[in-house]
Amino acid sequence: MFIERNLKLVDVLKRKSVFLFGPRQCGKSSLVEHELADAHLFDLLSSDTLIRLSSDPGYIEKTCTDGRIIVIDEIQKLPSLLDEVHRLIERRGFRFLLTGSSARKLRRKGVNLLGGRARVKRLHPFSASELKDLFDLDRAVNYGLLPPVVFSDEPEEELADYIDEYLRQEVIAEGATRNLPAFSRFLEVAACTNGEQIDYSAISRDAQVPRSTVQEYFRILKETLLADEVPVWKRGARRKTVETSKFYLFDSGVARRLSRRRETTPGSLEYGHLFETWVHHELRCYLDARVRDGEIAYWRTPAGVEVDFVVGNAAIEAKSADHIDNHDLRNLKAISEEGRFDRRIIVCREPKAAHVDGIDILPAREFVERLWNDELLDALSSAALMN
Repeated sequence: MFIERNLKLVDVLKRKSVFLFGPRQCGKSSLVEHELADAHLFDLLSSDTLIRLSSDPGYIEKTCTDGRIIVIDEIQKLPSLLDEVHRLIERRGFRFLLTGSSARKLRRKGVNLLGGRARVKRLHPFSASELKDLFDLDRAVNYGLLPPVVFSDEPEEELADYIDEYLRQEVIAEGATRNLPAFSRFLEVAACTNGEQIDYSAISRDAQVPRSTVQEYFRILKETLLADEVPVWKRGARRKTVETSKFYLFDSGVARRLSRRRETTPGSLEYGHLFETWVHHELRCYLDARVRDGEIAYWRTPAGVEVDFVVGNAAIEAKSADHIDNHDLRNLKAISEEGRFDRRIIVCREPKAAHVDGIDILPAREFVERLWNDELLDALSSAALMN
């Protein structure tokens, strides 16, 4: 069963070649097969293909003479091939789709991602907007939105397999670390602090690895697209804010499984943290699909007054409660003193939308619908989102 994705490769490739990055098993291959079924495909996971192109990069030019899109899957397996790709784009006008799990290995090899000759796009696990009626909020919060998990009758076992077979092995494949036990301890501790301010010293102590190693491990997570760093919003802030970033793992199900928590239920603290992770995921999917370099930040004062997400001139709180009261509105009322936010939004499990004291209270499904219909951030240009 193919789910239509928000990212339309054909439309992007009409303008420029594309790097398509994303965590393993998020649907890159299915998307390519569906949208580019007639493309020339070179799969570098095939040892024969890898050996052939390693010894003869010119094989691409010899065999691709009909103007069709050329797909090179897992390009990070052979970074040197980008020299030939660069030449064929410049000299022959060839159009490429280059896929991989991350750009980490390419950058570490000194590759410049073709100097702007290819656009970089990122594919995530499913968005609720893509699943439509198949989307189940409680299941998404607990098990995440990786395609194999979404369609599995045994999502817990599927998550366990994913973590063992892909997530940890991804780090080894990237050559990022050879100390898998230490990295595994770090992953478990980091998952327990998912969505919180990063405390390198505390994580170092709990994971039993040096602080410098913890910092490097976080870089690995970001560069392999397994986590997203959310900085503090401070652009012209009137009130003093904290300095420390937060980070979110790329999938709420992976976050829960790594932290060794069982399935959570609405009303629990754990459910609230995972609900917030899902809201971050939906925002990240939207920005990567609609806005180049769109940034998510958060706002927090030294006194602990915090708003989960700031996107352009919209302030967004994630509250998993099924009833929002005045206590839940206090942080969004506080951020209004900054005078920079036209939209203040609470995403929650309320059955119906409401508007109270200038704040939009939106059920999760309505938040998704209005977000992807460009109704929540419609007043913002790309420049506004980036400034």
